[in-house]
Amino acid sequence: MKLDNKVCIVTGAASGIGREIAHVYARAGGRVAIADLRLEDAQKTVDEIVAAGGVAMAVAMDVTSEDQVNAGVAQVVAAWGGVDVLVSNAGIQIVNPIEKFAFSDWKKMLAIHLDGAFLTTRACVPHMQASGRGGAIIYMGSVHSKEASVLKSAYVTAKHGLLGLCRTVAKEGGKHGIRANVICPGFVRTPLVEKQIPEQAKELGISEDDVVRKVMLKETVDGEFTTVADVAAVALLFAAFESNALTGQSLLVSHGWHMD
Repeated sequence: MKLDNKVCIVTGAASGIGREIAHVYARAGGRVAIADLRLEDAQKTVDEIVAAGGVAMAVAMDVTSEDQVNAGVAQVVAAWGGVDVLVSNAGIQIVNPIEKFAFSDWKKMLAIHLDGAFLTTRACVPHMQASGRGGAIIYMGSVHSKEASVLKSAYVTAKHGLLGLCRTVAKEGGKHGIRANVICPGFVRTPLVEKQIPEQAKELGISEDDVVRKVMLKETVDGEFTTVADVAAVALLFAAFESNALTGQSLLVSHGWHMD
């Protein structure tokens, strides 16, 4: 699976899953724009990629800001001439029972996950259409795109919403060769998940070990975390697959937690 100079924008790529996807895309020959809230952190990922012989650039982007998204995509297009792949990956997590969930936190969660996906998609689609080559749009969903868990009302709502956005983009983009798909990972031991472990332990009144064994990994077939490499491999598949045969789909990467 090769990307051969395709222009790839990955949001939230300064750390975690996004960072791994950026490295995998660069090794596959893609030119990768590291779009992140913190430009200095994005530049660190760029430096790593360049040191390994890849091509990358840093872009400051708050995905909830229409102006920053439009400016960031324009910066990439000015440098490299277009956009072939978008990975809408930026995300956060806030856990609380619904009766304690602050409305401001609810709005923040939906803004980052859903508004961010919409704004980056809207900014990239015209360039994919104009190129005549089409493109790939990849949304970072979750097992929580398929089912719910306690304490995660906003996250589950947002991740379910990405399925609807993806399917609509796939239908609208098909005639232009623009494909849209969702990756649905299980728990990946990133800083985002590490932060959740003590939060859930406190809220549920159980030990941190029990959060891992009896909550996070309970429904997997082997009690194992999904890895960033697992997710990045699927992101490469979706980016490099050049036929409308694979569009409007969601793929679970979860060690068997939830099976379609």
